[in-house]
Amino acid sequence: MSRKSGIGSIELVFLGTASAQPSSTRNHSSLAVRLAGDVWLFDCGEATQHQLQKSTLRMGKIKKIFITHMHGDHIFGLVPLMTSLANGAGNTVDDVVDHRLQSQLDTDPLEIYGPLGTRAYVRACLTFSHSILTRKYVVHELRFHDDPSDGDSFSLPIHTSEMPGRNIPQADGVWRDIFRDDTVAVCAGPILHSIPCVGYVVTEAPIPGRMDPKTYIPEIKRTRAPMSFMSRLQQGESVELPDGTIVILGDTYDPSPISEIAASPDVLVHEATNAHLPGVDSSTKPDDTFESVEARAKSRGHSTPQLAGAFATRVGARKLILNHFSARYPGNDERNAEGSRIMKAIASLAQKCYDGEIVCARDLMTRCRVGNHFSRLEGLIARCWSHLLPLPPSLP
Repeated sequence: MSRKSGIGSIELVFLGTASAQPSSTRNHSSLAVRLAGDVWLFDCGEATQHQLQKSTLRMGKIKKIFITHMHGDHIFGLVPLMTSLANGAGNTVDDVVDHRLQSQLDTDPLEIYGPLGTRAYVRACLTFSHSILTRKYVVHELRFHDDPSDGDSFSLPIHTSEMPGRNIPQADGVWRDIFRDDTVAVCAGPILHSIPCVGYVVTEAPIPGRMDPKTYIPEIKRTRAPMSFMSRLQQGESVELPDGTIVILGDTYDPSPISEIAASPDVLVHEATNAHLPGVDSSTKPDDTFESVEARAKSRGHSTPQLAGAFATRVGARKLILNHFSARYPGNDERNAEGSRIMKAIASLAQKCYDGEIVCARDLMTRCRVGNHFSRLEGLIARCWSHLLPLPPSLP
């Protein structure tokens, strides 16, 4: 469904930044994108709904969930979140009519996008847990060339809350416009991991052409373009308002297949699971080298900070956000000196291959985009939560 208004600002909220295992300071993978009042999730690891409760996001605003791949640390929180979003409950006892089956909420369905297996996973979890939802959902699967083009490849009957979804084929190696409305489009592309995996490209639509300057004011404000554009419009010039692009990658040791549709993003979110940090990280193995750590990371389908920086340079990213860290890398670096030293060292490795701005994500970190500019809220939410302090009345 198309939104009735433009995006305005975009927020990225990192709900979970760990890799395979969570730690006391990092939850399993999930990233929220808030735009025009809606919330979209990218991956949904275990306990994502707990992280949502610690954030400023409203669970009821979640409209879409995009899954990058079927590893458990990226999907084990999906069905629990769905049941919370849709007032999920168990069945009734025998001979009792369950009126909830006839009273599903008159709202748009929750839309889920993911690779082959996403639909089967959700359906099986809901079916065998006997879960009842008061909101419809739909799963659209991104089918690779060697996937079956039709059908679900399993025989479990459709769930009572499920609506038929699309099986979206690749075209020229990618999936273009899996969602599009008047203000934003989502494309996807394959990235190399140990199992089929995708990255997502979210692009705010540009507003080109000539028109009555008065009717252009809302679009100038929406994209935070300079109001000097007004005078150019009044002189009959054609201007193009800035768009914005965010690239969110799943786990990968080589995301090059997505390069074409991921060119020149405002922000690239790239994993950096493993790093060689001699003299910084006490758990560094004495016989390790930069080359051996990179080879081991690649063999498991993952990247180092240097690989992330190299890809950011390749696609011309304005900003690189490193994500999906090993459990041994602390996520409390904003208030822990040792953690700060380690995460700065990880960022410095990426800087060897990339000269733009680099940020190491931590749980509940928020990034805001206004036009083509992102600003940081300095981990404010995380700090206030951890110290049980009320949020201040205004943010800097």
